[in-house]
Amino acid sequence: METRVGRSIVLLFLLVVLGCVSGNDSGEYDNCNCDDEEGILSIQNILVGQKVSDFLISIAYFSIPIELLYFVSRSNVPFKLLFLQFIAFIVLCGLTHLLNTYSYHGPPSFQLVVCLTVAKFLTALVSCATALTLPPLIPLLLKVKIRELFLRQNVLELDQEVGMMKKQKETSLHVRMLTREIRKSLDKHTILYTTLVELSKALDLDNCAVWMPDEERREMHLTHELKASPSRDFRNYVPRNDSDVLDIKMNRGVRILRPESALGIASNGGHGGTGGAVAAVRMPMLRVSNFKGGTPEKVETCYALLVLVLPKSNLRVWTNQELEIVEVVADQVAVALSHAFILEESQRMRQKLAEQNRVLQQARKDAMMASQARKAFQKVMSHGMRRPMHSTLGLLSLLQDENMRPEQKIIGNSMLKVSRVLSNLINDVVGISENEKGSFPLDMKPFLLHSMLKEAACIAKCLCVYKGFGLEIDVQKSLPDLVVGDDERALQVILHMIGDLLNTYDQVLFGNSDFTMWKYVQMMQGYIWISPNPQCLPQGMTLLLKFRKAPPLGKSIVAPRDYLNSQFKGLKVVLADDDCVNRIVTKKLLEKLGCQVTAVSSGFECLSAISASNNSFRIILLELHMHDMDGSDVAGRIRNFHKWPLIVALLSSAEEHEKQRCIQVGINGFVHKPVQLHEMADELGRVLQRAGA
Repeated sequence: METRVGRSIVLLFLLVVLGCVSGNDSGEYDNCNCDDEEGILSIQNILVGQKVSDFLISIAYFSIPIELLYFVSRSNVPFKLLFLQFIAFIVLCGLTHLLNTYSYHGPPSFQLVVCLTVAKFLTALVSCATALTLPPLIPLLLKVKIRELFLRQNVLELDQEVGMMKKQKETSLHVRMLTREIRKSLDKHTILYTTLVELSKALDLDNCAVWMPDEERREMHLTHELKASPSRDFRNYVPRNDSDVLDIKMNRGVRILRPESALGIASNGGHGGTGGAVAAVRMPMLRVSNFKGGTPEKVETCYALLVLVLPKSNLRVWTNQELEIVEVVADQVAVALSHAFILEESQRMRQKLAEQNRVLQQARKDAMMASQARKAFQKVMSHGMRRPMHSTLGLLSLLQDENMRPEQKIIGNSMLKVSRVLSNLINDVVGISENEKGSFPLDMKPFLLHSMLKEAACIAKCLCVYKGFGLEIDVQKSLPDLVVGDDERALQVILHMIGDLLNTYDQVLFGNSDFTMWKYVQMMQGYIWISPNPQCLPQGMTLLLKFRKAPPLGKSIVAPRDYLNSQFKGLKVVLADDDCVNRIVTKKLLEKLGCQVTAVSSGFECLSAISASNNSFRIILLELHMHDMDGSDVAGRIRNFHKWPLIVALLSSAEEHEKQRCIQVGINGFVHKPVQLHEMADELGRVLQRAGA
C-alpha cells in the first residue's frame, strides 16, 4: 500500500508542474502581429486551441481531487497532510486554467487579472509548501522501497519453501506408493523384486541390485538384480571385509560409491567409471534368533545392501530428495524383509513341530502297542507259568501233614522250598515287566537264619551229588539266628550262586546271565564277587548280605500248627475259579482243613449257588480274574443284597494294587497265591474271628 502511495505522489507532482507551465504561457500572443490570419496556424486558431486545452486541463484537475478524496477516505494511508496539499495544489491549478480561458477574448478585465493573480499566488504558495514537505518524506520513501525489497526476498524464500514442501509431498507420495506395493506380499523374493521395479520407475534408474550375506557371513552375494547382464564376465560376490561394504554397514543413510568401487562395478553390469552414479544403503534383516536372550541391539545384526545405479547417458547426479526417498524406502523394505524372515522361520518351526508331533504320536502309538504286547505277554506268563506253579505249590503243601518217612519228608520239604523260590522268581520277573520303574519290594519279616542255611545246604547237596561233587556247610555259632529280611529271596540268591559254580562247563558267569539276582543283592545292601581260575572260569564266589537282628520272639515262630479237627470242620465254602487245576488243588486244601466245598467255574455259577443255598454258605472264596465276570463284580452284586456270607479273594503278588478296590466292594479278606495250607488256614481264621463267627 505504501509503495502505491509513493508512486501516486510522484506522478501528481509531475502533472502539476506541466500544468503550471501550460497556464503561464496563455497571454503571450495577444499583441503578436502575424500576417497569416487565414491559415491553420493563425493566431486566432492557436488561441482557440489553448482555450480548449486550458478548459480540458481544468476539468481533469478538478476530477483528480475527487478520486484522491475517495481514496483517502476509504484507506488508512499515511501522509494524509501531503495528500491534502496535493489536492489543494491540483484544485488551484485547475482554477488557474479555468480563469485563463476567459483571457482569450481581448484584453482581460481588472477582476480577471486579480483572480488570476490570486490563483497563481495561492498555487505558488501551495507548491512551495508541498516542496518543503517532500524532503523529510524521502527517507520514508526509501524505507518503503527497502521493505519492498525485503518483501520480495521473503516471497522468493516462501516460494522456495513451498517448492520444497511440494517436493516433500511428492516424496511422501512416492514413498507411500512404494511402501504399499512392497507390503502387498510377505515373500522375501517378491518384496525385493517389487522394490527394484518400483524404485526404478520412481527414480528412473539404470539398474538396481540387492546383495545378501552367505550362511557363513564371509561374502556378500548378488541375489536380486533388475537388469541382469546377458554375459557376466565379472564376479557376483564381494568380500564382507570390503571397505565400501564395511562403510555402508557401519553408517546410516545412503552412501555414494566411488567409480572404482568393486560393489558399484559389480552392480553396474561390470562397467567401471563409464557407468552412472551409484548409491548404496544398508537394510537390517531381523530374524527370530535376534530376539532370543535379549533385545536385538545385543545381537549382531545381519545386513543386506541395496545398490542403485543412475543412467549413464547423461551427467545426472543424485539429489537430496532422491537420497531421502531411497533411505526411507530402504527402512520400509528392511521392516518387510524382517517380517518375511520371521514368518518363514515361524513356518519352518511350525513344520518342525508338526514333524516332531507326528514322531511323538507314532512313538505313543508304538508305546501303546508295546504296552498291549507286554500285557498279552504277562497274561500268557500268568496262565502258562504262574498258575501251574501255584497248583504245584498247593499240592506240595498237602504233603507236609501226611505221615511220611523222614527221607520222604526231607524230599517233600526240599521240593516245596525250591518251588517257592521258583515261584518268587517268576513273580519278580513278571513284576519287573509290569512295573515301569523295574523294581519290586522285599518281603521283610523275621526268620531263622540257621534254618534257612540248612535248607539251602539240603537243596544244594542234591545238586552237588547230581554233578558229582561233595558239599560241606559250616555255620558259625556266633552268627545271629533270628534276623529280619527276605528269607526266600536270600535263599534264591544262594541257590543261584551254587548253580553258577556247578555250571562251570557252560561258561556262564554270575551277573551276565541273570540281572534279577544282582538286583536282589543290591536291594539287600549286599555284594557278590567272583574269584576266577586261570581258564577264566568261576572257582570261588563270595556273597555278602546284610540282615537286621530281630528281637527274640520265643518259639512261636517255629511252633507247629494243627489245622485238623479245628474250627473249619463242617464250614460250608463256595469256591469260584475258572482254572480247572487250581480249582481242584484249592478244593483239596479246603477239604484238608475240614470244610465242605462247593466248587464252581464262573462268576454266574457262584451267584446261582448263593441264591439257591438260602444263606447256608459262610465263606465265598473268589478268583479275582475270571473270563465271564470279574471277582470284584461278583462281590459287588452279592453285597447289593446280602451282608453275608464272608468273601475272601485269591490274590497274586501282581494284584496288590487291587486290594483297596476289593475292600470297597465288600471283600473281607485275601489269600495270596500260591495258596498253601497254613496260609489259607491263618487267613480264614482271621476273617471268621473279625466277623465274630
